[in-house]
Amino acid sequence: VALPVIQLTQPRWLMGMTRAISEGTPLIIENLGEEVDATLDPVLARQVFRKGRSAFLKLGGEEVEYSYNFRLYMVTKLSNPHY
Repeated sequence: VALPVIQLTQPRWLMGMTRAISEGTPLIIENLGEEVDATLDPVLARQVFRKGRSAFLKLGGEEVEYSYNFRLYMVTKLSNPHY
């Protein structure tokens, strides 16, 4: 099974990220620049909250069901990034 790879310059990257978060699959974001999109802040900070028995994360203005199996890998060409 291949890992899904997205770039923040792709038109529907948010949909791919939403799917990975809810299904609990790993995701690779490649070619990150000096700045990380502010939409990723809740994911990076793991701002997960519970509603009933389910966990949710606010992503792009909507609540996405969160699976604790989700893993995010970020790849950059910068030699010494500071995020």
